[in-house]
Amino acid sequence: MATAAPTAPQTRNPLDVFSHTPLPGWARMRQQLDGEDVGSIDDAMAREFQRAEVRDAITPGTRVALTAGSRGIDRIAQVIRAAVAQVKLLGGEPFVIPAMGSHGGATAEGQRELIAHYGVTEDFIGCPIRASMETVELGVIEGGVPVWFDKTAYEQADVVIPIGRVKPHTDFRGPVESGLMKMLAIGLGKQHGASWFHSQGIGTFGDLIPRVATFTLSKVNIPFGIALVENGHCKLAIIEVVPKQGLYEREGELLKIAFAKLAQLPPIEAADVLIVDKIGKDISGDGADPNVINRDVAGVIDFSAAKPRIQRYIVRDLTDDTNGNATGIGMFDFALRRAVQRMDQVPTAMNMITAKSPQGARIPITVDTDRQALQLAVASALKVEAGKAKILRIESTKHMETFYASETLIPELLAFDTVEIDQAAAPIAFDDEGLFVDGF
Repeated sequence: MATAAPTAPQTRNPLDVFSHTPLPGWARMRQQLDGEDVGSIDDAMAREFQRAEVRDAITPGTRVALTAGSRGIDRIAQVIRAAVAQVKLLGGEPFVIPAMGSHGGATAEGQRELIAHYGVTEDFIGCPIRASMETVELGVIEGGVPVWFDKTAYEQADVVIPIGRVKPHTDFRGPVESGLMKMLAIGLGKQHGASWFHSQGIGTFGDLIPRVATFTLSKVNIPFGIALVENGHCKLAIIEVVPKQGLYEREGELLKIAFAKLAQLPPIEAADVLIVDKIGKDISGDGADPNVINRDVAGVIDFSAAKPRIQRYIVRDLTDDTNGNATGIGMFDFALRRAVQRMDQVPTAMNMITAKSPQGARIPITVDTDRQALQLAVASALKVEAGKAKILRIESTKHMETFYASETLIPELLAFDTVEIDQAAAPIAFDDEGLFVDGF
């Protein structure tokens, strides 16, 4: 009589000890956000190009370099196409250059591919794209600060026009943050400029960016920039030509406007867990906007007074348009395995090393399911009453109109007249694979 083969021993995940952590129910909430809309991009651009400073700068035969950045700006391809069309109407000869520091793997091909993800292709915008990582050194300013500038734009353009979104920066505070001046100082400095800047520490940016950008304006013919500001839905609210004279002051004013429009979580006191469905470079320079989640990669911004105070963070996935760049994943405490598996080490490492913030590429505790991630996050939080964890979940830091909140938070949230229940509270549901059933 044959002897049965021995049964292989069953392996048990030690983390399963937390699988009985009780979870509260949650509701889908809706909040009112700033909704100012720019309207027709073509019409808005045409109005701005009627300004005297534009028409004086671009005459027939003028070679014009327009910039394309690395951020996922609302309808950026349409914005660039509209600007190209207006340059042509004035008789100019436009071309587009990537202006994104070290992003795209710090290669010309990578930067061209990155902007193509946003629809910025030669066929769509109607002019050549000239991508290069070569730079020229414009000079050295006080303090031994070298100033670099895109060689193609410097040598092949009569006029350079930066196009950029003005918004709060993810890692520092200053009179100007993300915007036209940062594009001049770092974006157009390519890998040389970006690496040098970050080598000084992110805390120096508030001082360095205005000084370097001002020097650049004195050496390159940049008569104006095109500033973009988004509303609370991350849709374009403002397209504005900002003249060289007064650029610093006006960008500071636009930054305050952008801060006021920024979508954030309602300022309740605290939450135990925040779940972010997707992060990516098309969402934020840090994958998820620290100004929304109240935690940053570099650890420079003081979020101690920000609300809500959040104990634990979970990331579920990367966006398709981030192309594997998982910059900022290190801000999270727990991650789903699918997010980690989609991570491309090269662009992620290049981005974080250039930024002198390798911690932003660190891998969080990685699990297979939403159920595991949420139970571990709750189990690791301090002073959580069984079954009453305060949980928030957002789609991304660009999509904040609806969010999930545990029942324990609903009374506090409804105290804000901008917040309402969108879908009644119910138990947190998981499918057979342990993933959330509820979506956005």
